[in-house]
Amino acid sequence: MNMTNAQNVPIPRWCRNLERLLPIRSQFVVSGNIRDNFLTTLSGTPALVPLLRGLWEILRNQEYRCMLVYDPADGIRVYPDKPEQRELAERLFNLKLSSGTQMISLETLNNVMKNLTAQRSARCALVLDFASRITRQPDLPGPNEHTFFVSAEKLSLAATPVVIRNENGEPLGLPAFNPIFWLVNRAQDIPSWFALDSERVASLIIAKPDYEARLAAAHLLIPLFDGYSEATAVERDKSLKNFADGTEGMTLTALSDITELAARQKLTLFDIDDAVRCYKVGAFENPWRKDAIREKIRDAAPFIEDRVKGQHQAVIKTLDILKRSAMGLTGAQARSSGRPRGVLFFAGPTGVGKTELAKTLTQLVFGDERAYIRFDMSEFAEEHSSARLLGAPPGYIGFDAGGELTNAIRERPFAVVLFDEIEKAHPRILDKFLQILEDGRLTDGRGDTAYFSEAIIVFTSNLGIYVEDETGRRIQNVKPDDDYAIVESKIREAIGDYFKFRLTRPEILNRIGDNIVVFNFITPPTGQRIFNGMLKNIARRLKEEFKLDLKLSDSVRTTLLARCLRDLSNGGRGIGNQLESDFINPLSRALFAYTLEGYRTVTVTGFTEQDKVVSLELELS
Repeated sequence: MNMTNAQNVPIPRWCRNLERLLPIRSQFVVSGNIRDNFLTTLSGTPALVPLLRGLWEILRNQEYRCMLVYDPADGIRVYPDKPEQRELAERLFNLKLSSGTQMISLETLNNVMKNLTAQRSARCALVLDFASRITRQPDLPGPNEHTFFVSAEKLSLAATPVVIRNENGEPLGLPAFNPIFWLVNRAQDIPSWFALDSERVASLIIAKPDYEARLAAAHLLIPLFDGYSEATAVERDKSLKNFADGTEGMTLTALSDITELAARQKLTLFDIDDAVRCYKVGAFENPWRKDAIREKIRDAAPFIEDRVKGQHQAVIKTLDILKRSAMGLTGAQARSSGRPRGVLFFAGPTGVGKTELAKTLTQLVFGDERAYIRFDMSEFAEEHSSARLLGAPPGYIGFDAGGELTNAIRERPFAVVLFDEIEKAHPRILDKFLQILEDGRLTDGRGDTAYFSEAIIVFTSNLGIYVEDETGRRIQNVKPDDDYAIVESKIREAIGDYFKFRLTRPEILNRIGDNIVVFNFITPPTGQRIFNGMLKNIARRLKEEFKLDLKLSDSVRTTLLARCLRDLSNGGRGIGNQLESDFINPLSRALFAYTLEGYRTVTVTGFTEQDKVVSLELELS
């Protein structure tokens, strides 16, 4: 837990480190969360301030009299910009700051750094903002960047602590350096050798605020929400904790922006969750809050089972998880509120409706089955393919383009995200799902964060149908005539063994939890229903294309049904493939010989097979 000052404001770790290191380090490379606001105390009152103000408050308390700030765009200025500090900076460093700033060359900046290091009459500091962008300006004289950084490195080694004395020559406090601060987004933005093995250059990494810091910031911001004055102490405390919990991984600047967003959207203290969600996903309306969603899910079983046939157990369990998602209770047992709305792991034989159920869920919740985001994980079997899915690391080609997954979820935060055949992905890619399932967010190479808190994550897998025996030979683990309870038990066990022992990633299985939905084999009665549905689809297509009604004689239908159902190991997809081979292809061949204009009905009266070629006899009327 962070230490706090007298006003119970958590002191950030980087502030404590800076105070500790000022007597022994002459330069600091400051990276990480440098553009955030920070908690401090101003005139005895807690406040959120930017980094420069936070730095100055630390230095001012250590008897520093001024702080110079340089950036390549605006030149050099003094902070705070007050007459006393400006006069001191002009006198000590030979600057002209009457207009507030002065454009200077790298040579002049180097001289300022030398003067700062040699200064003994006053404690001062220099901040080099946007230090990774420092280059020699072509219209100004001076050394090149390499020479400039070499000179800075030498100054760090030559610097000595400053002892400030009063009029009687007595020391005021302990010795401390006149420091130089390099502000960079990433430590590697400046030459790697600059701070390498240096005992005078310290690295300060500013982390994202922890829970205590967010809670303290929420204390400052909560009173700005409408409804605060009317709320009870219990309601205020609940909103306070919701604000801190819901903003995990965010900056304090983001908390301020959420407060501003709530005011613009007229959201009250009791709508903090909506304000946080609106900031995360960029959408004000929340489909999950609509009453129509609950009504659809409540009456969804017949609709789903009409599309996904013969999977009653899987449908019921899926609906249970979906109801939990609609109620917003996913992950309610944990403090984190950023987890995806729902997580489903569909396991079972091929062709039994796993992908179809994902499409049906999308249709049910979002009104359009095409609204789901699908990734075929067989395309991500190599470790380097993670760059395509999640974005290349900073510095690599294409890192600024983001990843397919992070870009897609930013475009459509309310979606079903389907990862098909998840076991085919490279294990290193699977590790990324830990962050999605636990925290509901991913950050790409550009530094942009995608939030999955409003999405349903669906994994599909064929794990457990076949396993390896003691000799490494693949054998069938479950069979079509096994009872569903046996199929479910064996598949769940195989999935557990795969993640625990083969991948040695039990933590992934732990994040999935009890959300494994096992699909059964297609039984003959279910196969017949699938067969009938596919025939209806063929008839509908003929009607749409040629205005023809399709009829089959009883003998043809019986023959086709027997051929399509003789091997159900490939599920509904196998039935479709067989129907295409034994019916659609010969039907197309037979119809091709006719001029179909003027006909209204085509009746298939005969079915023959010779030399493995199927032919149909037709009557048109």
